[in-house]
Amino acid sequence: MYVQLAITCQQHVIVFTIRGRGCSLEDGPIAERNEALAEFLKNAGIDREITRAALEIDATLQRWRRRVNKRELGIAALKALGLEEEIDLAQLDVLMATDAPGKEFGCEEEPETMVSTIATRLRIDPSRASRLVSELIAKGLALRTVSQMDARRTIVELTERGAAIVEAVRRFKFLVMGEFLSGWTAEEIETFIPLFNRFAAWTSDAGAVGPDRFPEEIGEIAARLRTISAVS
Repeated sequence: MYVQLAITCQQHVIVFTIRGRGCSLEDGPIAERNEALAEFLKNAGIDREITRAALEIDATLQRWRRRVNKRELGIAALKALGLEEEIDLAQLDVLMATDAPGKEFGCEEEPETMVSTIATRLRIDPSRASRLVSELIAKGLALRTVSQMDARRTIVELTERGAAIVEAVRRFKFLVMGEFLSGWTAEEIETFIPLFNRFAAWTSDAGAVGPDRFPEEIGEIAARLRTISAVS
């Protein structure tokens, strides 16, 4: 059995497939490594079926990550809308971060957008965000203005052309995603959304979970590493 899922990430729509129960994730040496991993996790109190599911999910996410890095949908949007010569993907990201709904970046909407807001939303250095904003201003797609809430603060706004590009890209994205989800039943959609939101939140605490929850197991992993020398 195969289950298809769709994920959005800013201007990306990624489709992937998870194999159902009863399918082995790998064969040969990889299967042996996975079996050793499953045994290690079992000793740590993690059920083998949970390990199987984690291996399947991780494999899918790794494929998804590689496709996201290629920016397939973003490139397709710029090409289809005739924007390839006007802006690049980094500049498109800044346009989206300036005017798109805050929830698309994992935060609440704010009444005004500063360069620091853009940097936070895109998780880039403020100096890079400032440079990209300057590039958009030079293209007539954005402008710096004085905040209406605090005259000491400079904010970033989109011009009519900049806002039109954001709206065009969002419409392109949701045409693609809407067409894909049209093949799902209402029950599948209602089941998937809360589960995906729940899964997406796990990375928030992931860094602390390992050392806090499994200090002995992580100590064992580190100790084994210390016994193996690098090849010079």
